[in-house]
This record gives sequence, C-alpha cells and structure tokens, in this order.
Amino acid sequence: MSFSVVDLFCGVGGLTHGLTLEGVKVNAGIDLDPACRYPYEKNNDARFIERDVGELSSDDIKSLFPRGDMKILVGCAPCQPFSTYNQGKDHKNDSKWGLLYTFGQLIEEIQPTIVSMENVPRLSNHNVYKDFVQLLERNEYKVKPFNVYCPKYGIPQTRKRLVLFASKLGELDILPSFCDPNQYSTVRQAIGHLEPLQAGEVSTKDSLHRARNLSTLNLNRIRASRPGGSWREWDKDLIADCHKKETCRTFTSVYGRMEWDKPSPTMTTLFHGFGNGRFGHPEQDRAISIREAALIQSFPEDYEFVEKDSAITFMKLGRLIGNAVPVNLGKVIAQSIIKHLETYS
Repeated sequence: MSFSVVDLFCGVGGLTHGLTLEGVKVNAGIDLDPACRYPYEKNNDARFIERDVGELSSDDIKSLFPRGDMKILVGCAPCQPFSTYNQGKDHKNDSKWGLLYTFGQLIEEIQPTIVSMENVPRLSNHNVYKDFVQLLERNEYKVKPFNVYCPKYGIPQTRKRLVLFASKLGELDILPSFCDPNQYSTVRQAIGHLEPLQAGEVSTKDSLHRARNLSTLNLNRIRASRPGGSWREWDKDLIADCHKKETCRTFTSVYGRMEWDKPSPTMTTLFHGFGNGRFGHPEQDRAISIREAALIQSFPEDYEFVEKDSAITFMKLGRLIGNAVPVNLGKVIAQSIIKHLETYS
C-alpha cells in the first residue's frame, strides 16, 4: 500500500521529522513563516512551501500527492488562542482562531484517507473543535481523540497534547504509552551531557548551545533558587514587586530551576528567559540554552535550525523551537498510523 503525507502548519519540522524517522514519506510541509524553510528542508527530505494555509486551495494540496498514493493529511494549527496562557478564552478576532475551520474545509474537499491533528488539550472545550469533529463525522471518518501526557512516551517534559486521529478505514488508536513514572525521561538524560555554560556564554562546539545574559539581580535570584523551588523561598529584597501583592502570590511557576531527575516543564517560546517560567538550569546559574530546549523537545542534537554564519537570535529560535511538535511525539503518531494501515491492509 503506497501512502504519503502532507504536513500543514509544519513549522521547523518536528512532526515531519518524527514521521520520517519511522519511515513515513512526507512530500511537503506548508507554513507561513519563512524562518522555517532552512531547518525544515535541511533536516528533512521534503519540500517546504511558504504559504498561508488559509490561502491554499484543495487542488494545491492534492497536487503534492503522487498519483495513486493514499493521502494522509496532518497538521497542528497554531494553538495560542486556546492555550492556558490565554486563559482558554475565545479570541474571535485572532486570525489563528479560524485556521482549524480552514483545516476542516480542506479535509472535506481533499478527502484524505487519514487525518491527524495535534493541539493543546484546551482546544476540546471550544466550539471550533466540536465543529471540526462534526465535519469529520459527516464525511464518514471514524474520529478518536487522545489526551497525551508526553513523559509517558519518552519525551522529557510535562507537555500535555491533544492528538486526534480520523480515518476512513476504521478507528485509529494511538500507540499504547510505554513509560511508567519511574521510567520517564529526565532533564539529566536530555541535557546533562552538554558542556557547562555561564549566563551570556556561547559554546565553542555548538553555536546553539548559548545562554542569555542575566542582570545582577537575576543572577542573585537564580543563585538563591533551588531545583523545584520557587521565588517564595527568596529573601524579600529579591522578590519582584508584582509578586509581593496578594493577588500575585499564587504565580509560582516563574523564576524556577528545573530538576535533574524529573521531566522539564513544558517548553514555551520564552524558554530562554529565567523569569518566564521554570527554565533555570538545575545547577548552572542561567536559563537553559537554545540547544538544550531543542533536546528537551526531542530534536536530535545535530538538527540544524539556522544556516552557518547566520545571526542567531533568542526570540526567533525560541519561537521556532517552542512552537514545534516534539519529534518523539511525531514518531508516536507515525507508529500509530503504520499499525492502523497494517490492520486494514
């Protein structure tokens, strides 16, 4: 059975890379962000198409599948409107809001055999998700959503994701989880082998193993922090004024160090800032480096994100890596699809 994939909202290729590592052919990835082109094409044997998915026609996408191939359409529409950082509110004026409707319309017109959609779990609370599922069911797909806790699948961060499968063949189940809590991949396993860095330093071996500088105040703060602790344990002169207010005393998930022998917190686009979450290195006085974040996102250590001698900026690389689908989750999705096809072949 010949089949291939088109990856919508592909980003730097986390999902595509996971699929490819498991032997699933990805023909193309489509994303609006030009910064994704180099890492996507450099690390994956697939074409990158710089287009707004909302402006693509179904014929545009159909042309990317070889004649006779079973069509598999995968995608992770931008999740910012549905994330916990937006309090789960409906942002009707956010252009990203409608992208899941666009995805649904393309599915209806293309009629791929299999669809996979990955997003934040909060998405399922919204009408746009319910409408998406109803559209799939009207088009005779068997739909199965799964709430995935990434450590159960060997990913060293406490990321939670919604993975939805829809198939014309029958129910498509996700691969059973294979890690108990005592087997979870840890921060130490992911990044413990990398050379030590000081805040503001860049590795001589890997230009992406670089850490942002810290102010004197933040250096004192991280030195006063213990792995797994919080700013509540600091001396009063280190605590930010906003956190001294009673209304902010519950905001403990900032200015924290990760713990060596546990999974990390969920990577966000701002992982490179010590004050933006629990992104302090377990023992070195700095936030994690760009490469460390990529490893926690389960990208291979040789995955290239920028061309040689190109400028490296924390904000751009933070956005690309923080928004990526973890590669190992892509592998799980691939294995689930392969097993499903073997069942119905």
